[in-house]
Amino acid sequence: MIFITLDLVKRTQASQKVTLMGAVVDLLLAVFKIIAGFIGNSGALIADGIHSFSDLLSDGLILYATKHSALDADEEHPYGHKRFETVATLGLAIILAIIGLSVIFNAMTRLANPYSLSHSSLLLSIGTLSIFSKEALYWYTLKVANTYKSDLLKANAWHHRSDALSSIVVLIGIFGSLNGYPYLDSIAAIVVGLMVIYIAWKLGLDATKELVDTSIDAQQVTQLKHALGKISGVNSVHSLRTRKIGHTISCDVHVQVDPFLSVSEGHIISVSVERVAKKCLKDLSDVTVHIDVEDDEINAPYEALPERAQALEILTKALFNNEYDDEVSRIQLHYLEGKIYVDFYLPLKCLQPDNSADKILVKLQETVNKLKGFGKIKIYFSQD
Repeated sequence: MIFITLDLVKRTQASQKVTLMGAVVDLLLAVFKIIAGFIGNSGALIADGIHSFSDLLSDGLILYATKHSALDADEEHPYGHKRFETVATLGLAIILAIIGLSVIFNAMTRLANPYSLSHSSLLLSIGTLSIFSKEALYWYTLKVANTYKSDLLKANAWHHRSDALSSIVVLIGIFGSLNGYPYLDSIAAIVVGLMVIYIAWKLGLDATKELVDTSIDAQQVTQLKHALGKISGVNSVHSLRTRKIGHTISCDVHVQVDPFLSVSEGHIISVSVERVAKKCLKDLSDVTVHIDVEDDEINAPYEALPERAQALEILTKALFNNEYDDEVSRIQLHYLEGKIYVDFYLPLKCLQPDNSADKILVKLQETVNKLKGFGKIKIYFSQD
């Protein structure tokens, strides 16, 4: 638990550091672009500046999400707070979509009445500065995202890359407008708006998939099922379900074992299943293992059968009526094939010349056969 906590602290600190650095750069670029855009009469550069201001919003969301996603589980959030990142990503997607639409609307208005640009050196310098600074942020953020397996930081890294690409489009539009094609500036702004909307769609789709518990990659599921099936004591694997929770994976699985194993041996097998599953999937943090004696996807549930307390009461009464209640020392039940199989444990002193094991077995089986819902029996003899 201590190592997990330390990893979360490092992850949070690294995420906040790279996000704060990006926020400072985004703020400076937004101010420079908008001021330069107004001075040089470039709608494309103003749109790109608004885009940079939207990055500040995303940086704020990321700082909030990384801080809260690292919190431990509590009563209200028993599975932890990792999906704060997912919700923040979805919120970022919505904000970007709104900004992209507004940029396109303004650009189309300017396209009908194009303006001549001025201060060409200033416009070109700011555009070039934006390209190089955002590309540098992309590589730095992506490195941190890959190190700590953060989809939110990875999304923000690609957001930086989209800014660099949009700045290239803006630079081309400005250059074309300065060379006698004034409408290119507005077209560049429309392209930037479309790119922002595309990024919003991609981020929103991925976040929505996670929020509706979409399974992980099918190939990973197949590999996991194969690995679990090779564990000693596991007869088959079924009902394997996975989902993403933030940067981690959660799964639950049913494993079928020998129906006559002890409870403790079944537990040991479940421990092995959890260990192998986490070894197979590096990001797997939570595993729920159901030990089954039969494939419960095929066999009907046992709703009509009496539970243990009631079943023992029925058996005890039947044994008393047949004068066997004093001889049976322990009863073990097995719910199999829609019936209750019974193991009777008797002391060795029950075996007499006129009362062999076969006679005892026949008499007990006759007793059980009269009971509804009960099936085969076994008898065991032991020292007192």
